[in-house]
Amino acid sequence: MSDIKSSQIILDRIQNSYSIEDFAIINNCYQYAKDIFKEQMRNDYETEIDHALHVIDILLDLNVDYITIAATFFHEIISETDTDIDEIYDRFGEEIGKITESINAINNLSLEINDEDSAIYLRKVLVGLASDPRVIFIKLADRLHNMRHNWKIIDNEKKIKLKETEKVLIPIAHRLGINGIKSELEDLCLYYNSPEEYHDIETKLDANRDELKEILLNMQNSLSYLLDEANIEHEIKSRVKSIHSIYDKIHNKGKSWKDIYDILALRIFVNSATECYTILGLIHANYRPVPNRFKDYIANPKENMYQSLHTTVFGEKGRFFEIQIRTYEMDEIAEKGIASHWSYKEHGTIKAQNYMEQKLEIFRDLIENNMDSDETDNDENYINEILNENIYVFTPKGDVVELPYGSTPIDFAYRIHSKIGDTMVGAIVNEEIVPIDYKLENNDIVSIKTNASSTPSADWLNIVRSTQARNKIKAYFNQKTKEEYVERGKEMLEKEARKKGVSLNSIISGEVLERILKTLKLSDLNEVYLNIGSLRYTPNYILSFADDNKNNQYDILLTKISSYQNRRAISNCPVTVDGLDNVRITLAKCCNPIYGDDIVGFVTLNQGLTVHRADCPNVLHKDRLVNVSWNNSDSEFTVQLKIDTLPNKNYLIDLITIVSTSNLNVIKIDSVSTTDQNTYYLTINIKNIEELKHLIVSFENKPYIIKVSRGV
Repeated sequence: MSDIKSSQIILDRIQNSYSIEDFAIINNCYQYAKDIFKEQMRNDYETEIDHALHVIDILLDLNVDYITIAATFFHEIISETDTDIDEIYDRFGEEIGKITESINAINNLSLEINDEDSAIYLRKVLVGLASDPRVIFIKLADRLHNMRHNWKIIDNEKKIKLKETEKVLIPIAHRLGINGIKSELEDLCLYYNSPEEYHDIETKLDANRDELKEILLNMQNSLSYLLDEANIEHEIKSRVKSIHSIYDKIHNKGKSWKDIYDILALRIFVNSATECYTILGLIHANYRPVPNRFKDYIANPKENMYQSLHTTVFGEKGRFFEIQIRTYEMDEIAEKGIASHWSYKEHGTIKAQNYMEQKLEIFRDLIENNMDSDETDNDENYINEILNENIYVFTPKGDVVELPYGSTPIDFAYRIHSKIGDTMVGAIVNEEIVPIDYKLENNDIVSIKTNASSTPSADWLNIVRSTQARNKIKAYFNQKTKEEYVERGKEMLEKEARKKGVSLNSIISGEVLERILKTLKLSDLNEVYLNIGSLRYTPNYILSFADDNKNNQYDILLTKISSYQNRRAISNCPVTVDGLDNVRITLAKCCNPIYGDDIVGFVTLNQGLTVHRADCPNVLHKDRLVNVSWNNSDSEFTVQLKIDTLPNKNYLIDLITIVSTSNLNVIKIDSVSTTDQNTYYLTINIKNIEELKHLIVSFENKPYIIKVSRGV
């Protein structure tokens, strides 16, 4: 456990790390937070403002920008004081305001992790709330400081946070490449979860420390002599691997203490990538390398931009030594991950800035695509693309393309360009023809064969791995389907007009067309054709507008109802209507019926037939009601819940978490606060009444819930 620095030392360090202008903004935030917190204590020995300074001390090691430092003073100010977030926006601007709002929302997020699925959902919610990675930096530093100093007693709440750290925060730190924080959090989790095993490894290391130190020093001197002889300017650091790393080898890889040889590691730092490869050659010429332990992350960087050469050799006294060779800039990225790039941006490195902006844009796009999609199976793709490993393949010209693990040549084609994907007919990988569902691997060289007359196959949706490819294929078929519906609708209307001896020109132009468009709220003739072709309106219904008689349109619908005796399912509609064929059916928005509700049908002029809940107060005209019933359907429905909670805190994140762990999606949120209660209106996608009942019970089990009711 590291020592706690004095607040003044940290303040001096901040002042020495930033320009006069930037420090002025940081100091303004510090003074404001100090005035708000006063001497408010967060535990027996630390004030809120001191805690913020110690979190900043960790962030300074990451070389984060001044905005991150400034916002860190406010990372608990909303939850621990009466400060309003609008005041932060007004006083300190949009950027600091957004980070403050996000970190306070994340701090209120709580979820008991029982399995990997719940961990994935919490990662997803956390990443979604923190579209700016600087929010994650603050969260990681906050958790690290708390675990270093504030966890003397491990109660149930801290056990939950330990699991959250292991299953959520450490994987995200790994994904962002912040290895320094990741490694320390892993050791601390082991320290609290398995103190006896932690101390056992620590004791054994201490017993062998002098021997290990001597072995490392001898190997370090030997390597340094070798590089001096080659006139290569360098620096070497040596270390014993972390306690968590050794624990992992013993418990997860089945090794005993005496069988662990590769706990000794050295890092060599040089000025250029060329020197890295020169040193690698010198080492392998003088020490026997261990087979299959060489990795070239310089030519093939990891997804978090990590670069280094890795090799393991037999060295002093028959020991294995893991040796990493990298430049100083590579080391900056390796230890601090993408956090280091804010400092690069300030120093004007355009390449780093552009790369980061590209990565953050992909990050944001994935979130938006996932939220907009109707596909529930996108959750797995989302997690793979944000939190899991990616692969790196090459175009024939040598350009690097990043793809999710498990991607196919189809994913590759759409990553290059939509047109390449749409016209793809085959693929060549490493100069060999492969099937289109071939799983690409790191370092594959991929060439796509196209044909201008070719089009995508719907089966590709079952093959592709990336969200980008999936969305582009869907977009193609959505457009194609629309064009087919327009053409089919036009043919249906022309056929019905000839059958009835009606002049089609009188329908598709002039006053009649204007009346159709106005009544049905359509924009042009093509939309009329589209609605006919998709069976939302019948040709006969559209032709009836030539009569200029509104009652006639009711008569057509009611006549249809009385003339058919068999129940028929209309298109993909989840409702079966007695005696009604090929007329548009909609679910009423006033009461939002869902599968399993008692329902009735109501004949309308503009909407064909509208399905309401049987208890809906808007169903008044008894003479225009129709018997309807549900089909067996996998459709999704929209429902609004009104949730009243206690007024003592903002429970929005808790409510979203409950919905998320039920595998449901919130699509809209509104809230109203009074002195007596907070009221939240959640609009949710749901499949049936049973899912809704289960969700309501989950809400009602929480002690802060006053009442849950369904909107009408």
